[in-house]
Amino acid sequence: MAPEAAPTPPRRSRRTVAAAKKPRTYDEAALDDLLGDHLGTASRRRRNRTLAERERETETEAMIAFSLGFPIDALLEEELRGGGPLPSPAAQNDYIVLRNHILARWRADVRCYLTKSRVRETVSVEYEGLMSRAYDFLLEQGYINFGVSPAVRSRFPDEQTCGSVIVVGAGLAGLAAAGQLLGSGFKVLVVEGRNRPGGRVYTQKMTGSDGSAVAVDLGGSVITGIHANPLGVLARQLGVPLHNIRWGNCPLYRPDGGPVDPRLDREVDAVFNKLLGKASQLREIMGGSASDISLGSAMETLRALYGVARSSEERELLDWHLANLEYANAGCLSDLSVAYWDQDDPYEMGGDHCFLAGGNWRLINALCRDVPVLYGKTVSCIRYGNSGTEVVAGEQVFQADMVLCTVPLGVLKSGSIRFEPPLPLRKLDAIRRLGFGLLNKVAMVFPYVFWGEDTDTFGCLNEDRSKRGEFFLFYCYHTVSGGPVVIALVAGEAALSFEKTDPVLMLHRVLAVLRGIYSRKGVVVPDPIQTACTRWGSDPLCLGSYSHIRVGSSGSDYDVLAESIGGRLFFAGEATSRQYPATMHGAFLSGLREAANILFASRHRAADRTEMKRCLQKSVKLCSHILVDLFSKPDISLGNFSFVFDPPLSDDPQDMGLMRISFCLAIGEPQKPEYGSSGPEASEQDPQQPSGQVRSEAVHLYSILTREQAHQLQLWSGLDAWKLALLCRNFSLKLMGHSSVCALGSSLIISIANARKGKGRRRGRPTRVEKKY
Repeated sequence: MAPEAAPTPPRRSRRTVAAAKKPRTYDEAALDDLLGDHLGTASRRRRNRTLAERERETETEAMIAFSLGFPIDALLEEELRGGGPLPSPAAQNDYIVLRNHILARWRADVRCYLTKSRVRETVSVEYEGLMSRAYDFLLEQGYINFGVSPAVRSRFPDEQTCGSVIVVGAGLAGLAAAGQLLGSGFKVLVVEGRNRPGGRVYTQKMTGSDGSAVAVDLGGSVITGIHANPLGVLARQLGVPLHNIRWGNCPLYRPDGGPVDPRLDREVDAVFNKLLGKASQLREIMGGSASDISLGSAMETLRALYGVARSSEERELLDWHLANLEYANAGCLSDLSVAYWDQDDPYEMGGDHCFLAGGNWRLINALCRDVPVLYGKTVSCIRYGNSGTEVVAGEQVFQADMVLCTVPLGVLKSGSIRFEPPLPLRKLDAIRRLGFGLLNKVAMVFPYVFWGEDTDTFGCLNEDRSKRGEFFLFYCYHTVSGGPVVIALVAGEAALSFEKTDPVLMLHRVLAVLRGIYSRKGVVVPDPIQTACTRWGSDPLCLGSYSHIRVGSSGSDYDVLAESIGGRLFFAGEATSRQYPATMHGAFLSGLREAANILFASRHRAADRTEMKRCLQKSVKLCSHILVDLFSKPDISLGNFSFVFDPPLSDDPQDMGLMRISFCLAIGEPQKPEYGSSGPEASEQDPQQPSGQVRSEAVHLYSILTREQAHQLQLWSGLDAWKLALLCRNFSLKLMGHSSVCALGSSLIISIANARKGKGRRRGRPTRVEKKY
């Protein structure tokens, strides 16, 4: 199935004024040197530094941890869940400092596997316990030692002993989870409906003018915010450069191809941001009732109220910004909730937005290594229960202890996957409420770069409001794709109509836009060598692009969608990430999150099994003594057969009871069973018999049967061996040893013992004595 990952821009205007000219290629690997300067090397122990140096280092490490989502002076809920509260405020403060130090140490060199022994080099021995707790938490939750580095992948254990997991979907979420689970010792199988990995992260290989391969991202393309982004970590591990998108040079053009007046552009940009600010104030005033209002209606009401963007050119410029907002959310503004559409803004990754050189398939390809994936397996049913899970794909059924579902929200909305039993109502309601919209693209490979080497993006206005999202923004991929590539984006209502329009017609439209812009500059726009159009909404394995908060929904619906069921069924993907929805890194992080949750559930289940085993052993020991007492005075004796029933005094043929068969074995010569009278419960050597001679030992076998079956056995004549054969053949009774009958029949044994003591003797039925009266 298709996993979640989709491109998303910043929530405001994508065109920011650069303070200074930035380099074309963003060197993410330079962070290694930067962090190294701050943190020093392992050989420079912290205690050898001055107080000022240690304080500076602690502050730096705290900021790194904060950028990764950790609070400055508190523990995450997951940290408390794993180890419980710390004994004192001082201990908590020490733990936080150690946690931040471990995070910074690994982020300083993500190509290496950070071991506890390496951490000990820079931590005093008195903090060993706190350090181990922090390290174990960060490791299990996927904050350190994750990714595609050979040093990380080489740590996969040779034997998987933690249980089995089926991952549905080989996208960023599914592959991230699979790698973590394999590293934790799970048996993992990924089933994918497509014939390729990646889901909505899809890099298509196209052909350039010289026949060379050109990589074009038709799905998730932008790494939105490089600081603390796990995809940046993967790029550093692979040594792949990232291209910083130069938003400062993003010219806008009118529908006739002429350039937009820069002064008017700045004015409308300010109006757009002011309207967004007023919409935020409006929802604060309205409180809970704002959840029923769309962002589109609020913005239009405020525009009319303040009388802004009245002229046609102003209105077209404002519509461009609104189309950009629809792109950010993969949804029409008429669908977005004014109350919660931007609830994830506080968690937005900082830093530059980047393209990955060569396309995002390089991340997907690296994540697939050493991960077993079955392609072309479209899942139709997921069954889950106390005993395990089953995943049905065609005529094949895959079984495992747990299953992780990473399919897109659009697939869950469609109901194409049947869940048995059905999903809880609260999860179904969350699936229904959340929005899942569209972004489409037209990719074109040209013979040469005609748009200018220093241009990464440019935009075009549209006269028709309903088509404001049609080719409103162009990405220039010549810096990262290996050839002259331009991608036109289609968002909002235009993305919906795009799905139903002939691709050839759409290609003619986009070429007309490009030629209208560049003909004014005296530039001839050639025919493209190769083109590709996406239709993500028509793809049955995704049925859309990425999620948003629709009117009537809220951020809590992301949390509900992420909830596991019964410790057996788990969910991951961008639509399960409240902090990072609609992003590739959100999908990846959700996979790490669920891998940790699966590990926690597996350990909890193992602890329960251990406790049950302990209780069972205690029960068996108790029943063993009771069993000896019961058969010292059986209800019925028949040669080597003896019986006890619950209750002992009854004529009900369906009363349950126990049967014991006694054998005498000779010890000291070949053991040949002889039938005789029942002997002692345990083997004891006759004290009158000289040592070293043959002695006899009593052996007992047991079975559970009804009073009627015992009565029929009484009517049979013949040797005990014949009776035993008839008993097994006619009644299909199974004979058990002492330990087995105590384990399987403990409740019956205790019930019979209680009945003999007069407790619950008749279980509601009158005894024979009671019948006489």
